[in-house]
Amino acid sequence: MKRTLFLLLLLWQCHPSFCWGFFAHRKINYYAVFLLPPEMMALYKPNIDFLSEHAVDPDKKRYILPEEGARHYIDIDHYGRPPFATLPRSWDSAVKKFSRDTLQAYGIAPWYIPRALQQLTAALREKNAAKILLLSAGIGHYIADAHVPLHACSNHNGQLTQQQGIHAFWESRLPELLADKEWDFFIGRAVYIPSPSRFIWDRVLESAAAADTVLRIEKQLSQQYGRDKRFGFGERNGVLTRQYTAAYSIAYNRLLRGMVERRMRQSVFAVASFWYTAWVNAGQPDLKNLLHTGLSEEELKGFVQMDAQWKAAGKTNDCY
Repeated sequence: MKRTLFLLLLLWQCHPSFCWGFFAHRKINYYAVFLLPPEMMALYKPNIDFLSEHAVDPDKKRYILPEEGARHYIDIDHYGRPPFATLPRSWDSAVKKFSRDTLQAYGIAPWYIPRALQQLTAALREKNAAKILLLSAGIGHYIADAHVPLHACSNHNGQLTQQQGIHAFWESRLPELLADKEWDFFIGRAVYIPSPSRFIWDRVLESAAAADTVLRIEKQLSQQYGRDKRFGFGERNGVLTRQYTAAYSIAYNRLLRGMVERRMRQSVFAVASFWYTAWVNAGQPDLKNLLHTGLSEEELKGFVQMDAQWKAAGKTNDCY
């Protein structure tokens, strides 16, 4: 157990923490723990650092598993116009109508998350602590991504409107600048979700509806700021990088009327509620005496490989 934790600690220290973005994903999983009932806190609270650190694993997996990327988004505008009534919410019906390849090409987030919930429920039923924590961390990532407007839009990085970089601006720069100083994430308690599929589709539709606002407001704001006022250089995770200035970022956040904080808070609530729902569906197993027995050698090798391939891809940030 000690050897496993030591190797994981070394792995985490091999690279700095980066940017719904890495920063936000870690915060979301971290704060979600505090919304759980005491019966679940018995396992989740002592492992809160594990859940936070592994919140970023799905982004790194994209450099190992070709099918991974599609789990993070859906280009829902490919399927017509809101409310996308002709797009089946059932995976089997969607495959029958559009084909598996088409769905994979345009993203499968709202169909994949209920499947991930079933996997977590099975791990809780088995009382497999290591699997519970890994799957909890992973589903937290996918749920949080579903709350990002540009994860539900084909113009996901402003590439169609000459706004390249807006994705990281919204989901990384603003949380990094404001979350710890101004935003509040203590928001009540997790609730049981009777229909996880409907819940996540509602969040995706909200994200899709907000995507135009995200793009339009930044486009309008950019016309009021010269390029030298929009971008500057600053230290980020110990590295001097070109980034949006604090003044421009704060102005954008103000015009968005708190959208990023609101969606991040909703993500925290949704993640905790999905964890809680999985536990209830598993029969509310007793977690108080369930020890985290550590990862297997095979799992550890997988993390080392994942991290190495992520670095080999030249990634200095984690944005979709």
